[in-house]
Amino acid sequence: MYVCSCFGVTEEQIRAHAAAGACTPRQIASASRAGTDCGSCVRRIQGLLGRGACPRRETAASAAGTALSAAPAAPAAPAAPARTAAAA
Repeated sequence: MYVCSCFGVTEEQIRAHAAAGACTPRQIASASRAGTDCGSCVRRIQGLLGRGACPRRETAASAAGTALSAAPAAPAAPAAPARTAAAA
């Protein structure tokens, strides 16, 4: 059965991309273009992918963000004195 009529993408193709590692509608779109034209198939793609089917992967950026958020904040630099119209 067709999921994306715009590009002729079937349920089997969506499942094959998911089995190959595509976990989100955006990743399916990158692999097959499904969901990139009219968008009416995106909810069906979400349904085929299910919830929580793919493991969450921690990226280096998110790991660095976690490490940075745990570090104490640096003190703020003092503000420069305001210039008045008379001083300019």
